Amino acid sequence: MRTETFVPDARYPDCTMTTYIHEPFSELQIAKRRAIIVCPGGGYCFLSEREAEPIALQYFAAGLNVFILRYSIREKAVNNAPLIESALAVKYLRDHAEEYFIDPDYIFITGFSAGGHCAAMCGTLWNDPAVREALGIDRGEAPEGINKPTATVLCYPVITGGPYAHRGSIDTLCGGPSAGTADADRFSLELHVDSTTAPAFIWHTFNDGGVPIQNTLLYASAMAAAGVPFEYHVYPDGVHGLSLCNSETSLGQAYLDNPVCAGWLKEAIRYVKEFQA
Repeated sequence: MRTETFVPDARYPDCTMTTYIHEPFSELQIAKRRAIIVCPGGGYCFLSEREAEPIALQYFAAGLNVFILRYSIREKAVNNAPLIESALAVKYLRDHAEEYFIDPDYIFITGFSAGGHCAAMCGTLWNDPAVREALGIDRGEAPEGINKPTATVLCYPVITGGPYAHRGSIDTLCGGPSAGTADADRFSLELHVDSTTAPAFIWHTFNDGGVPIQNTLLYASAMAAAGVPFEYHVYPDGVHGLSLCNSETSLGQAYLDNPVCAGWLKEAIRYVKEFQA
């Protein structure tokens, strides 16, 4: 395994990517691998290690080349930074597909909680004017769609800035209290879904007390209305922040060890490996 941590764009020095790359040994004769970017959660105030390397290693073991995106947080998350950084991460992998032995047609992004919001922004607002400006698309410096992920994998994600918002996440992105503001609407992703939104695999628990299930219900409903395919799993019971739902990420806390919900990972890996662009 080849692993390194680097800054993909010097304009965003607080954003890093960490690689988990299968070496392309000629003896194995394996085709170029699919890639997935992992966005840990933390309410845009910290980045959860429980939702970073443990997740990356599971996707790596399934045969994917994996990249943890540690995006900007706290006051550095305002002015669209996580959106632009996730877009730059997708573009970076397409630009370096040969170096990382990945298929540029299959670059996925996954995220948890606020990291799920970051991943969903990448799949929904990939053509936003702020992104186009940062990538130089309108100036002809990058081709159209180079930053659009093949699909997203959203794990109990923050989605809305409306009544069911995780206020901490949305307020951080907006630089302060945002309830009922245009800024909150800007980061309410269900309001921006259209036919160009990336397909999604989504999972949530019915009684999530941190990010209410209405977040994913709103997003799935908007995708259905726009004709964008998605796969949606709702588990009947489970707290917020389950990660792998097992002893590896439960920190010895029984409520984070949930064998029923743990099935999400097998389904997500299947989705990513079988998805047809």
